[in-house]
Amino acid sequence: MKTNMNNNNSKTTKIIYWITTGILALFILPGIFFLNSPMAVEGTKHLGMPYWFHLELGIAKFIGGIILILPMIPKRIKEWAYVAFGIDSISATIGLLALDGAKPASFAPIVFFVILVISYIYFHKLNRLNKLPGNPGIPQ
Repeated sequence: MKTNMNNNNSKTTKIIYWITTGILALFILPGIFFLNSPMAVEGTKHLGMPYWFHLELGIAKFIGGIILILPMIPKRIKEWAYVAFGIDSISATIGLLALDGAKPASFAPIVFFVILVISYIYFHKLNRLNKLPGNPGIPQ
């Protein structure tokens, strides 16, 4: 009975982890293809960032997104990707609030941040479950 409950818990944890991580990937990964779009360039220009930083940030986000979705990436590297995305979304919120005030669009990065936190929590739950005997989690 207890094994069945652990198995259901493991499945639920995996589902939540992969759904939230998949949503993050959908937010992050396509951005590399739109780096030179007028809207993307204007968005970072609006925040006072130089063009070279816009490119650097876009490439770094793409690499971070790959790190989050590939299961064979070591846990420590994934941790740093989560940290970087957290800093990025908090900084984006602060920048938008400072420039535009409390408009609904200024809080859009917070939605990303909430999904990021859920993914992070379930990443750790999966790693704890992975350490239980007979319970396959996700590869680190």
